[in-house]
Amino acid sequence: MKLCILLVFGALVVIIKGMPPISRDYNTHCQCLQVESRIIPPDSLRSIKLIPEGPHCPETEVIAGLGNGLKVCLNPQSSWVKKLIHFVLEKQLHQQGKALPKSQA
Repeated sequence: MKLCILLVFGALVVIIKGMPPISRDYNTHCQCLQVESRIIPPDSLRSIKLIPEGPHCPETEVIAGLGNGLKVCLNPQSSWVKKLIHFVLEKQLHQQGKALPKSQA
């Protein structure tokens, strides 16, 4: 009986130790629990991170990095954020040599 328990415990340890680690970039839930709709001045923005909807979160997430080091989640339904997203996507596609259709604005 003791041998059986030791074998099961040993097998569990081998299985757990053999599993690949979960990356820090892997996220199983939404990062934005609260979003801002207020307009942030463009000179305060240092970075924009777009996280598309997926199994981790049903909403597109827009995370703005500010000049003071803070990160703020922006409301993707806000008209100014939609324009910002369009601008970022257009810039990325322009760098790849493609054009974004005007209807996505």
